[in-house]
Amino acid sequence: MPKRTPNTQLKDLLVEGKLTYESTARSVRAVAAELGEHLQTNKSAVHHWVSYGAVPDKPTAHCLAEALSRRLGRRITLHDLGLPSPPPSEDDSIGLTLGSDPVEVLMTIGEADVHRRRFLTASAYSLAATVLPLGYVVEMAERTTAARGGAVIGEAEVTAVRDMVGMFTEMDERLGGQHGRAAFVQYLITDITPLCKGRFHSGDLRRQMLSVASSAAHLAGWKAYDSGEQGLAQRYYLQSFALAVESGEPGQDGFVMRTMSQQGMKLRRPEHCLDLAASGLARAHGQVPARVQALFHVTHAHALAKTGQRRQAIAGIEAARAALDTGRGDQIPFWALAWGPPEATVVSRTAKVLEDLGDHRRASQYYAHAAASRPAGNYARIVALDLVAAAESQLNQGSVEEACTTWSRAMDRMDGVASARTRKAVRNIRRNLAPYRSRGLRCAADLDERATSFLTRV
Repeated sequence: MPKRTPNTQLKDLLVEGKLTYESTARSVRAVAAELGEHLQTNKSAVHHWVSYGAVPDKPTAHCLAEALSRRLGRRITLHDLGLPSPPPSEDDSIGLTLGSDPVEVLMTIGEADVHRRRFLTASAYSLAATVLPLGYVVEMAERTTAARGGAVIGEAEVTAVRDMVGMFTEMDERLGGQHGRAAFVQYLITDITPLCKGRFHSGDLRRQMLSVASSAAHLAGWKAYDSGEQGLAQRYYLQSFALAVESGEPGQDGFVMRTMSQQGMKLRRPEHCLDLAASGLARAHGQVPARVQALFHVTHAHALAKTGQRRQAIAGIEAARAALDTGRGDQIPFWALAWGPPEATVVSRTAKVLEDLGDHRRASQYYAHAAASRPAGNYARIVALDLVAAAESQLNQGSVEEACTTWSRAMDRMDGVASARTRKAVRNIRRNLAPYRSRGLRCAADLDERATSFLTRV
């Protein structure tokens, strides 16, 4: 048998992170679970990696790199782990840095997305990327501006792109993130990114185009998020942020930071979500209409609730409500309409804050109010998800039959919606109903049958 060489690089990183073989294996499995993968990694496997230089398979190796990145608070690559590195075209770190032209990076990410290249579409959400020195992207933007050339772009092209992004956004809300996704990403890489490289009739038109491109990257990230591809979504968001900075559109960079914070909270990664939410709020302060400012306040309140700061979270909710009242009649920038009118978004996010604070009664009321305040035909997915959340809050109060009624209303809205999140919500409905179904509760049995049928159709 060939002699094995211990992997001293991996050993040193485990020592630095004060990780045992068992805790390392557990962390790797946790990262894999976020991707929907079920790895069997155990302490014996880690022992073989360290002591004998055994090489884990590619998915496991990437999960190991991300687990150690999170533990050590910096980006750990396969090379750092003493493992074989992929060729540049198959490097899952693409898009996790801000040191190159965001238009070029966006095109690379989009092409990998269109061709469903697993190294990127199945990549893990990176905690290390949430603590990038985002401020220095301003310098990068100044460098890349001068390098652009090509066709001369006018107002008609900017308007056309804005209209197309708006159309795809509306479609996304009605039909789910997976509907039309390939077509939109193809449009992003074949139409939008080339236009960003052109010359413009004026500096203002150039800024508008970059702002719309940022919105397009944001939507591509949202579609990846809604499809359950968190690592890919994060990469789109980072490039959306870079383009927003380069555009100079007041507050748009903060809006993307707000989205990144919300993604981290959804994935139960609150470590840096509060910083992102606070930074987004600071960037928007005094730069956006009051109704848009409310969106930043309520996300900041949610991050405060996630970190146990109850009094400050409640103050954040009140600040959001006050901003809505102050800003009645404000015009909302194109990029801030990603999830529809701010009022319904603030109410829905307020419900999440109350839920995290343990106030399930008020949370269910706010979720129901949020669902009722949006036209169900235009916002089928988010209305359904708000109703699911309302039902879960009702269940937490012991109101099983009321929860079943609300869940049934949610499922009424889900037909025709192509979304990994709605499928996950229905699976959660079945899990929550299991104890009541076993007790013979009729409404639970009927709803479970409906949920089972739904999952077999989509």
